Amino acid sequence: MDIGLARTFLEVASTGSFVAAADKLHITPTAVSARIRILEDQLNRRLFVRSRAGARLTPAGERFHPHATALVQLWERARQQVALPTGRSELVGLGSEISLWNPLLPRLLCWLRQKAPELALRAEVNTPERLIDRVQEGALDVAILYNPPARPDLVMELIDEEKLVMVTTCQRGSMSPADYIFVEWGSAFVASHDAAFPHLANPGTSITLGRAALNFMLEVGGSGYFRLSVVRSYLASKRLHRVTGAPEFSHSVHAVYSSRSTADTLERVRDGLQACTRSQEAHGVE
Repeated sequence: MDIGLARTFLEVASTGSFVAAADKLHITPTAVSARIRILEDQLNRRLFVRSRAGARLTPAGERFHPHATALVQLWERARQQVALPTGRSELVGLGSEISLWNPLLPRLLCWLRQKAPELALRAEVNTPERLIDRVQEGALDVAILYNPPARPDLVMELIDEEKLVMVTTCQRGSMSPADYIFVEWGSAFVASHDAAFPHLANPGTSITLGRAALNFMLEVGGSGYFRLSVVRSYLASKRLHRVTGAPEFSHSVHAVYSSRSTADTLERVRDGLQACTRSQEAHGVE
């Protein structure tokens, strides 16, 4: 069977829409429909029920889903193993969202290079949704994400529990909406933040990277939400102060991997993540 058909099936199942799947695959909706029709002809079963609301799996489609996932993962694994560079026994694909790239992913890559030099390493930074897609299709072994959404056949393992706290350069522990710096800590944080602070929905300053936002705030003053482990030393030295009465938000780091992943590979990556997380917390870095 054409692997492209399985990929198309999985995209439609994931998005619930032929049009959305076409957009993600960079093809036309007509091409998506044609691929699904070919797949249904090969299986002699209807896989989707289409309506104005989108597309949902039929019972046959539900039964085919884990097999399609396994087919795509097996193909990706075979393609990667065949292309292994000389002197390497296995390829490990790692990904992270941009706010976790620096320094956690580089630290992990360095740790693996030192502790497991026989591994070939490949890393990518992408959006959480795309990284989860890449893990599900077998192109990545592990993705490191904040508060990832659940997906079938994927394991979301907690790596580090962290809190986001509001701090300020004001010695009185108060904040001014005019000086508030919004840091984009992910969709879960945004939803909780908007519910707690509807009057801060349109801040004057918005920054996607925590480290950059913290440096900016320390330079010009203001307040914002940051990881407690990162600002703890600034709180101790009185350069920053907790904002009185401000809620705390959970911001946990997870390793996302397939339930079909190789146990040895996962164990090495897990050990590396734990070592790097402990080092990061000890040094209080972003």
